[in-house]
Amino acid sequence: MISKCAFFLFAMYFVLCATMTSAEMPAPSGPVVLSISGQIGVTNVNATAQFDVDMLEAFPQHETRTETPWHEGESAFSGPLLATLMDAVKGEGDVMQFKALNDYVSTIPVEEIHKYPLILATRVNGARITVRNKGPLIVIYPFSDMPELYNEMTFSRSAWQVVSIEIK
Repeated sequence: MISKCAFFLFAMYFVLCATMTSAEMPAPSGPVVLSISGQIGVTNVNATAQFDVDMLEAFPQHETRTETPWHEGESAFSGPLLATLMDAVKGEGDVMQFKALNDYVSTIPVEEIHKYPLILATRVNGARITVRNKGPLIVIYPFSDMPELYNEMTFSRSAWQVVSIEIK
């Protein structure tokens, strides 16, 4: 026979677990700059996880100082790690497909976001990235720290003006 106390504790545990697995995040309060869809377990607007810049900058920030083919000299890019975003939305896919404002699409295998510290940059040299300067979001690889990544395949994956990610 289960005591009332044990039953109550079991019931509370069940409610807590159910709440955690159907988690939702707060909706963005500012303009939406990123929408994540696909195989995700955490949403906030319909079946997507939508973010404003402040929400993205609330995640732990990672800085990568690197040269890119698109910027003069070395620049300091900062933003959340893609692996952190994947964890935050409880992504379960094998690839992340990025779509840009101009409908450019790039695909990055999920194993790569765990192998390298890839960031979704919201800032360059401390300033928020504007649409005019390839923003508001840019996928950044650590090109200078890992010269083997400085190649055409990786360049094609480094999307800028990112507006959405689909996890497949």
